[in-house]
Amino acid sequence: MSEKDNLQNADGNNEQNPAEIQDQSITDNTSQTPENEQPATEVESTSENSTASTTDATDENAAPEKADAHVEEIDESNAEDAEDEDNSQRHTVESKDYHAMTMGQLVKEFDYLLKHHKIQTIKSQVNEIKSEFNDKFGELLEEKKEDFINDGGNEIDFYFITQEKKDFNSLYKEYKSNLHAYYKNLENNLKDNLDNRLRIIEEIKGLINVEENINTTYKHFKELQEEWRNAGPIPRDKYNNAWNTYHHHVEIFYDFLHLNRDLRDMDFKHNLDQKLKIIERAEELAKDDNVNRSFRELQVLHKMWKEDLGPVAKEYREEIWERFSNATKIIHDKRQAYYADLDKAYEANLERKEEIIAKIEAIGQDIAKTHQAWQKKIKEVEALRQDFFNAGKVPIKVNEATWAKFKGAVRAFNKNKNAFYKNLKKEQYDNLQKKLDLIQVAEDNKDSDDFETITPLMKKIQSDWKKIGHVPRKDSDKIWKRFKAACNAYFDRLHAEKNAANKEQFEAFDKKNELLESLGKLTLSGTVETDIETIKEKIAEWQAIGHVPHNKRFIEGKFNKALDELFGKLDMDQSEIEMIKFENKLEALSQPNDTSLLDNEHNFIRKKIDEVKGEINQLENNLQFFSNIDEENPMVRDVLNNIENHKVTLSTWEEKLKKLKEMY
Repeated sequence: MSEKDNLQNADGNNEQNPAEIQDQSITDNTSQTPENEQPATEVESTSENSTASTTDATDENAAPEKADAHVEEIDESNAEDAEDEDNSQRHTVESKDYHAMTMGQLVKEFDYLLKHHKIQTIKSQVNEIKSEFNDKFGELLEEKKEDFINDGGNEIDFYFITQEKKDFNSLYKEYKSNLHAYYKNLENNLKDNLDNRLRIIEEIKGLINVEENINTTYKHFKELQEEWRNAGPIPRDKYNNAWNTYHHHVEIFYDFLHLNRDLRDMDFKHNLDQKLKIIERAEELAKDDNVNRSFRELQVLHKMWKEDLGPVAKEYREEIWERFSNATKIIHDKRQAYYADLDKAYEANLERKEEIIAKIEAIGQDIAKTHQAWQKKIKEVEALRQDFFNAGKVPIKVNEATWAKFKGAVRAFNKNKNAFYKNLKKEQYDNLQKKLDLIQVAEDNKDSDDFETITPLMKKIQSDWKKIGHVPRKDSDKIWKRFKAACNAYFDRLHAEKNAANKEQFEAFDKKNELLESLGKLTLSGTVETDIETIKEKIAEWQAIGHVPHNKRFIEGKFNKALDELFGKLDMDQSEIEMIKFENKLEALSQPNDTSLLDNEHNFIRKKIDEVKGEINQLENNLQFFSNIDEENPMVRDVLNNIENHKVTLSTWEEKLKKLKEMY
């Protein structure tokens, strides 16, 4: 809230103002005097030389019956400050853009104000924070209530609160309690101070008719003035009238009694000098472009003028008051212009907010058909909501209407969104049943030892789970935990089984390493039949050891290389050697529950057979180019030999294919 708003709403709080229950002897009409006192214009002088009426004695300190607006504004603000010396600190409390803050930020700011400022100085900030927080929480509450009812809840059972709301309520309770204690304590002090000031006024009035030495009377008068200055704060609604009444009777004292001219003139001169300094400072402030700072200092100058200084000689009163009033009016007008510029900025903010509201309305009217489309719209509206809060203040006169229009646009969007998701409820409950069925399958098989059969099944239901759509929010976490627990239980057992198998495979790897080393030291007898049997025994021993880990299969290549070296020392048919080596290879390729390596070998052999057949066909076709074929022709002989060799190779590959098929 602006400083201007602070002044306009100085008495607009809901707290009981202690001034409202004070003695009503001083009225708001500055033309009246305290109770039982005749109007000043009817007071007669006790001196034959004192013929001037109180109308002539009007001081610039006393406000006219209808004060100018620029003076009234100063007087009202100073009256509020007069209740408590700390009240003036309210002008230095920063008012932030609470509209742009989240509920959490508002709570944090509220807490900061309570901890770092006097309780009576933060009223406008607290009121604005309260308004913004309640608006935002109210909007959230409506959304949650709609969701609750749409989910089948009964409106009478709805209850919703957040930690932020609890924290705010706690802070506001603390604020109200501290403010009440402050006003209760202030109430008693203000009443006592007001009674004391009324007494001082009565005593000054009584000095007019006292028969005593003028110097004694003047001394008594000065003592009463000093007592008045130290009398303390009084209720704000009595402040201006009390001071005007006081100054009025001070004027009567000066103008109607036979005072010592030197004493009076000395006072008048001192007051004139000080007031001229105040005027000069006010005229300097009138040139300052910082209108709020100028206004706050001007308040202090008016307070000094009114509270610290007495009257001046009659011939200067109107002149100096006119100068001071003119400087005040310049500052007042500049301040009004400043707030007029603010109003223009607020109008620009209003236009921006109207545009945002129109965009939200357009998004709400475009009914989406899918969950993804609605999620996109939700993000767009949320971004627009944040833009709305960040757009700044709007003119006070349209603030509530703008907020209501904004809430209406958001509510209409939410209504269409909720209608869409309400239609999705049936589908979500169907999805829930599908997932419950998968959970039943997982739980029924989680303890199975038939890993070969159940593992593909478990993988399939995991894949099926991902393909099923959303389920009701309240069930989502619960059913996922059940499904995950059943799947994990099964796969944990599967992995444990594999780990045990891996242990055996590592042991097999160590044994094959030892056997491989022994092959390098093996000495053949030189007899083919005997050496073949020896090599076959080593091959059988190798195969009996079993499989090794996947990343250790390189040892099979080393073993085959060692066999090649042994077979290379034998004088025997190469095709027979090839088949012995191939049978060993097949044993290595054969894996439990995994035929992928055999499948790859099968495809490789089929490809080789096709290639050899193709070569044979090509060579046989080439023979047709020779007429009157003579098998003794060297070229023909080469082709025939080549065909024969390919047929031998083909026979070997076909034999390998036959052996491979036996492994399935």
